[in-house]
Amino acid sequence: MNLIQQKNIILKSSREFLADAIFPDSGEKLPLTIFVHGYKGYKDWGAWELMGEKFAKAGFYFVKFNFSHNGTTIESPDEFADLEAFGENNYSKELEDLEMVINHFKNQKEVDAEEIILIGHSRGGGISAIKASGNSSISKLITLASVSTLDRFPKDESFEKWKSEGVYFVENARTKQKMPHYFQFFEDYENNKERFDVENACKNLTIPSLFIHGSVDESVQLNHSENLHHWTKGSQLKIIDNANHTFGAKEPWEINSLPKELHEAVETCINFLKKN
Repeated sequence: MNLIQQKNIILKSSREFLADAIFPDSGEKLPLTIFVHGYKGYKDWGAWELMGEKFAKAGFYFVKFNFSHNGTTIESPDEFADLEAFGENNYSKELEDLEMVINHFKNQKEVDAEEIILIGHSRGGGISAIKASGNSSISKLITLASVSTLDRFPKDESFEKWKSEGVYFVENARTKQKMPHYFQFFEDYENNKERFDVENACKNLTIPSLFIHGSVDESVQLNHSENLHHWTKGSQLKIIDNANHTFGAKEPWEINSLPKELHEAVETCINFLKKN
């Protein structure tokens, strides 16, 4: 099957960011599947490219993108080259970016605008649930290793220190960069607490929803996806045995095939979408 690939499409919300599309050259209107990366993630991380190819081969118009304030830049889409932007990120900006991506790609001639699917990984799962609840054009929701709350801020003394100093840093284990989080991040959450309530979003969902989690996730506990499943009427929960937070993938991913656990997760997604 001939696949069409469009890399590094420039979109703009509060600032410019990049998106990729891959889809079969079928001449048919295709379901739009948008992958939403998580915290310290980006569109070209690990095996996400191979995942996109697998969705495209299964008949989907697959899109992945960098959030505008994820720390990458137009010139360096796979490096945290702008830590100032990273520090200025917040949930409002991510929801705005995702809205921009939906609106751009649903109008492409190859896309069936009646079939728009969000697939969110980790924090991107929480963002996707909120967007699916608030945007009636979303027809299905899938999450991978998702959080069930966006209240993931420092607590106790460290919170007070963050508030007084205006910034706290998290070390990126892979790059060793000290990544800033400005206090505006919490203020944005506090000012939009009802809008950012993942539990409430899930309880309002009426679309087919699938929550996938690894049995040995070291970053987000399995009970997060169990919560999402419990809150979402008619949803499905799939636990992948021996899968960690990234389903066996890592950065860089230099093998030309998906890791076993991610392959199983993607197969589960595709089967779910074909049946629903």
